Amino acid sequence: MAEDYGSDLAGAQVLVIDDEPGMRNFLFKTLGPRVKRVELAASPDEATQKLDESHFDLVILDNVMPRKTGLEWVCEQRKLGFMADTILITAYADLETAIAALRAGVSDFILKPFRANQILGAVARTLDRKYLRRDNTLLRHELNAEGQSGKMLGTSAALTEVKALLRKLAPLPTPVLFTGASGTGKELAARTLHRLSDRRDRPFVPVNCAAIAPDHIAQELFGINGPGDTLKPGLFLLADSGTLFLDEVAQMPEQVQAALLRVLEDQRVRPIGAERDFPLNLRLTFATNADLEEAVREGKFRADLYHRINVVRIHMPPLKDRSEDITELAALFMQQFSTTLGLPALDLPADTLLKMRRYDWPGNVRELRNTVERSVILGAFPPEFAGDSRVTGPRAIESLDQVMQRHILHVLDLCDGNRAEAARRLGVSRKTIDRKVTAWDE
Repeated sequence: MAEDYGSDLAGAQVLVIDDEPGMRNFLFKTLGPRVKRVELAASPDEATQKLDESHFDLVILDNVMPRKTGLEWVCEQRKLGFMADTILITAYADLETAIAALRAGVSDFILKPFRANQILGAVARTLDRKYLRRDNTLLRHELNAEGQSGKMLGTSAALTEVKALLRKLAPLPTPVLFTGASGTGKELAARTLHRLSDRRDRPFVPVNCAAIAPDHIAQELFGINGPGDTLKPGLFLLADSGTLFLDEVAQMPEQVQAALLRVLEDQRVRPIGAERDFPLNLRLTFATNADLEEAVREGKFRADLYHRINVVRIHMPPLKDRSEDITELAALFMQQFSTTLGLPALDLPADTLLKMRRYDWPGNVRELRNTVERSVILGAFPPEFAGDSRVTGPRAIESLDQVMQRHILHVLDLCDGNRAEAARRLGVSRKTIDRKVTAWDE
């Protein structure tokens, strides 16, 4: 069973290169039921053609073949841009071959004859190391970025419309452009799209194009074939089979825009200095808070790239247009910061929530989040939101109207904003709830 050798085995694509039909057949029967795909090549030339056509996670090759050894072929492919991990199989275990294999970047070395469990173990170990390197690189990238995680909270009509569109787009490979002001949750929406898709178990890689130096962004995205023919894969290849999120795409340099257009059109990427294109299976998502149409008119953004990424646009609503979500968001941020900072939570009384809902929030959800964090640290809300807010404890005497307002808002929260259900639980008419909420929002 594939699970006996780790979960990475089932998703692997393997190329086997051996001039002996019996060995090719043995490896096909051993690996075929356990991996995603196995391709066979009877010669280095045939293998080169298959590499030009498809991506492989792992190559298993014999060293002794007519006209060219496996190690000679690997060294040739490194110059072209060869990134697959390699297992060398050979009947000759001399020190010279072992040193040459190490210099060529071979991942493992297996002596003939070998049993099925030996090759499966070698494949599993090689894939484990491969994906550990990838995950470490992506983790360092994520830690250096201002990542966002969690669920999209809120039941407002504006956010409900966004969620419905994300669910509709999730199973499709179509590029998506997220627009909206800073702090409206564009990256969070892209992460939600990824989680809803069948790529959810593969990487989600966020890239802030404005945070990378213009002279480095190309190699960060596309990779580079560096000194000694060592290919350093870029974020396109590291995110392969997952989702790549390019934020602040309007800040991308013009030469990188041209290269990105080719990737979108061909679904292939060529690292800098390499001579081979690598096929991609990648969901591309984009975000900007700039007016891309204006940037196109000013010649700052390529018109052809704009039309290519603007297939489906999702505009993230500002927080002032979804004020009914503030109660849920503020409560979540309060709980998060109280826990992570080890400080007492503040009350969120009705008058504070009402003031929050009336505020314009030019910084959107990010501003609300920062406001709650600062309030937890200082032990009180800023004056513009101050009400009966303090560390949880005995509460001052409230007016009857304040008690009623706080209770109705609390029941509305329990009902996820469903006013008809809240009215039923409170034993009043829907019109009463509508009238009260309208009066509090004025």
